[in-house]
Amino acid sequence: MLSITLNGEARQFAEVATIADLIGALELAGKRLAVERNGEIVPKSRHALEALHDGDALEVVVAVGGG
Repeated sequence: MLSITLNGEARQFAEVATIADLIGALELAGKRLAVERNGEIVPKSRHALEALHDGDALEVVVAVGGG
């Protein structure tokens, strides 16, 4: 079980190993979003490569169109 802080809230996930896995678990795959892990932006090209660890703090922001 992975324990992280997501957008300021303590959360636990099973079967989540990478940022890409987390995005899938949150049902955000395919959406325009920005991910910050422990204070650093993670480029989309690295989402599948970046392993998550207990205690990581993530901010996930989804872009919303409009005007």
